[in-house]
Amino acid sequence: MRAVLTSLILLGTLLLVPGCSSESAVDISDAAGAGAKAGDAGTGTDAGPGSTNSDQTEGQRVIGYSAMSLANPFFSVIADNLRSEAVKHGFDVVVDDADGDFKTQSEQIESYVARGFTAIVINPVDRLSVGPAIKKANDAGIPVFTCDLQSVAPEGKVTAHVGTDNFQGGRLAGDAMIEVLGESGGKVLVLHYEQAHSCVLRVDGFMEVINAHNEGRESGKIDVVSTLDGGGSLDIGRDATAAAIQTDSDLSAIFAINDPSALGAHRALEQAGKAGDVTIIAFDGQIDGKRAIRDGKIYADPIQFPDQMGQLTVQRIVAYLNGEEFEQITLIPTVLYRKADADKDPELSEPAANE
Repeated sequence: MRAVLTSLILLGTLLLVPGCSSESAVDISDAAGAGAKAGDAGTGTDAGPGSTNSDQTEGQRVIGYSAMSLANPFFSVIADNLRSEAVKHGFDVVVDDADGDFKTQSEQIESYVARGFTAIVINPVDRLSVGPAIKKANDAGIPVFTCDLQSVAPEGKVTAHVGTDNFQGGRLAGDAMIEVLGESGGKVLVLHYEQAHSCVLRVDGFMEVINAHNEGRESGKIDVVSTLDGGGSLDIGRDATAAAIQTDSDLSAIFAINDPSALGAHRALEQAGKAGDVTIIAFDGQIDGKRAIRDGKIYADPIQFPDQMGQLTVQRIVAYLNGEEFEQITLIPTVLYRKADADKDPELSEPAANE
């Protein structure tokens, strides 16, 4: 199969189109192997069920991307950078929104298989349930790449993964929580999303730091009194926080596994008149999260780099198709971002449409 694909790549007619992407000055930690090579350039379009252009023809030199949820700007940034990097290598990209539903995502993967796409990229909606759909792609000889979110399903082989070092980021969130609560300690709510392996790692890293802080203490402990499903979304995060403050009215802080659920938590605190009493630490560092940090709604974020995730994923695809060595697991470290960083961030120099 690889030989056939390589021949198609060599025979294809390439159209040079300039691509653009955002860059960040963070070091990339590669788990294994050597780097991928850049390729030629071509055109890029979207198509397929749920995408912006339904005229995409079936066949080769097409990458299918099933995003976990395009309502989350994080995955839109990944999509944009998949497109721009794919253009450089002569690929089209089909972008579909799984909208947080693993059945929808499975159907999208099956569609890519039926249409004979060159490669498939997914952010698994459910780290376990995605396995059978990945295996169908394996059986068809189509490589599957995960981006940001990993699959831990017992079936289905993933060719390469590019994502955040989520455990390291969770540890930074724990450090930020200690900055906030210091020696006084306090009650903490965790807004989780256990369906995503990345979020499990974030909470594991966070808890490692908190448990180390609490060890041997008689007072000043940071007590995680509740761990609730924040859904990774504003609405579910808001509702979970509203329920939590009914049970524990003296919460000191919240750790939310992403910006949308953190913003939902802040909305619930505002509605309850507690916005100034409870500190929120989030994760992601997308534009809405950064604005919230600047405005004092969120204390800090370990920030991720979805632009690099999209670019590197395409580079892994190209290396695989060319028979080159490539990193099977690439983890990008996070950086803790506070208000002082937001105040000098050029990305925030232009006001939002609703500001």
